[in-house]
Amino acid sequence: MIVTLTLNPSLDRTIEVDRLRRGTVIRAGRARLEPGGKGVNVSRALLANGTPSRAVLPCGGDDGERLVRLLEQEGVDVVSVPSTGSTRSNVTLAEPDGTVTKVNEPGGAMSAEELDRVAAAVLRVAGSADWVVACGSLPPGVPADVYATLGRRCAAAGIRVAVDTSGPALLAAAAAGADLVKPNREELAEAVGRPLRSLRDVVEAAEEMRSWGARTVLASLGADGAVLVGADGVLTGESPKVEPRSTVGAGDSMLAGFLSVGGEGFAALAEGLAWGAAAAALPGSRMPGPGDIVRAAVRVRPGPDLGRPLLPSG
Repeated sequence: MIVTLTLNPSLDRTIEVDRLRRGTVIRAGRARLEPGGKGVNVSRALLANGTPSRAVLPCGGDDGERLVRLLEQEGVDVVSVPSTGSTRSNVTLAEPDGTVTKVNEPGGAMSAEELDRVAAAVLRVAGSADWVVACGSLPPGVPADVYATLGRRCAAAGIRVAVDTSGPALLAAAAAGADLVKPNREELAEAVGRPLRSLRDVVEAAEEMRSWGARTVLASLGADGAVLVGADGVLTGESPKVEPRSTVGAGDSMLAGFLSVGGEGFAALAEGLAWGAAAAALPGSRMPGPGDIVRAAVRVRPGPDLGRPLLPSG
């Protein structure tokens, strides 16, 4: 069982357009409304591939109720905690070449009492969990150490914690000794305060984050694959080449695949890369199922070519 926490979930509306042109009227193609939020996506990906998961999230207003209904229709085991703030709605404009433009609302504020109720719900359902996965941005006013505090409580209960977030919340989670942190290239560069232009740069940045307290760092690098840095050394992986349709949720799917087979070593990194590539080849924020995942083209190896440059960022 893997329990996910999404403090800032969303309703995600994806609209397909031929081309995004500012200041013009654009005729939309297909549109989809799907559950959103990084932890929500991790649970959806796990469910699609037969791994038990439970999603904990605050729920506020009509959009919050609609989000819970959509998740339940997909078969996700949802633990919703009532919140006075409204659940946000996000819009993604997707172009045929895979370019996506996202407009994300900030989300509704949460009180200290609401945060306590959410943490209590996580600990209540995580008794026999293999992992608690805390993901995503924080709603306005929520302290940056919220994932760090939850991580300490889970660690005291013997539960491993993975954190996928950015900025001060990522730094706090690393310093609190999270079992796993999963930044992407931009988030890792922001954390260490310098650009990352090669695999060597990424590995050195991940090792720096480990020196702050994080036990393992899984850095997702988009088309450049991923790097896993932990106590047993460094692994690098190359993703299958796919025609991207939407990168929304690809990193979440990668994290889900990584954790689904234990969350460490060759097999976990290979599984994560296969799931992430499959998600990028799907429209909107759809999560891949067994028929979408191609494992044969994944390459994982130790001792990377540290001088190899990365593709240009952004």
